[in-house]
Order: sequence, then C-alpha cells, then structure tokens
Amino acid sequence: MCITRDELAQARKAWGDALIAISKTYETKGIGAARALANEVLDDAYGYALGDVLFKPTLASGEKTFRPTKEGALAYFVGHDENFPLDAGFGLKGWRKVVSQTSASFIEGDVAMWMGWVTFTDKDGGVTKVDKSWGYKKDAEGTLRIVQHHSSLPYQPQPVRHHVEADIQPSPRRSGQVVQA
Repeated sequence: MCITRDELAQARKAWGDALIAISKTYETKGIGAARALANEVLDDAYGYALGDVLFKPTLASGEKTFRPTKEGALAYFVGHDENFPLDAGFGLKGWRKVVSQTSASFIEGDVAMWMGWVTFTDKDGGVTKVDKSWGYKKDAEGTLRIVQHHSSLPYQPQPVRHHVEADIQPSPRRSGQVVQA
C-alpha cells in the first residue's frame, strides 16, 4: 500500500475542490448545508478516525491555535461554533480556485509528507497564498488520509538596516560620573 506521487497530487486537488464546494454551498444553500458538506469532507479526507490530526490552521491563534479534533477543524472551516469564537470560517470565503505548488515531498510506504505553497482565489479575484505542509497516511482500506496539516501566511521580512560606525553615538554622561568596564 505504498503512496504514490500521483496520489499526493490527487489528494491536494480533492482538498482544493472540496474547499471550493464548501464556499459555493454556503453561498447557495446557507451555513447548515455548508457545515454538513464540511463534515463529510473531514470524514473523507482527514484521519480523525485514526486518532488526533496535527492540524494548525492558517488563521488560528491563542489557546485554540492547534486543532487535533474534528470539532476544531470543522469550526475552522465553517465557523459558527461558540467553542471557537474567533473562527470566521475559512471555507466560507468565496473560494473559486485552489492551486498547489510543490516544494518537496517525502514518501515512505504508507506515510507521505508534502510541503509547498497553496494559492487561493476568491470570487472577486482576491488571491491568498499560504505556506502549507500536509502529512498523509493510508488507512486499513488503502484510503489516503490527512494526519498532519500546517498552514501559515508567508513571512514578510522587513528591510535590514546595517549599522555603521557613524550610527553609533556615545552614551551621554553626566559630569563627574565614573564608568567602570
């Protein structure tokens, strides 16, 4: 039951297609239908039946940053959960296109890891690009399951200002002050 690169590509595409379906379902049928679909997607794609999933969503913080339970993942994707009041529902943002770009992957038998960028385009043409890692395991039936999901916004470095001697000012000293080294 070795995982193949094609299976990894199919899993990423299925995940993106499911996110788009959740967004469109929310727009046409409301939160109840979107929640039901997201619940189904979590059952189909994630390995919560195998145990905790190591899930760190893009837009999560504080005590609820990590989502090892299905309840936490569902709240992240569709919001509307009083136990996760900061979740607006990442899956409800009007997504229309999801594209992944591989940086690297690792496959060892029935376990695989992938990392790269995922770019989301919403219905208004807005683009969000995230750094993402997924870990997969094949279950007993041979179905590929997400068991690790980490997502973060790309680091935005600030320009580095290199100090030169002219920038260094002597510290002001009061008259008569003794400074020991």
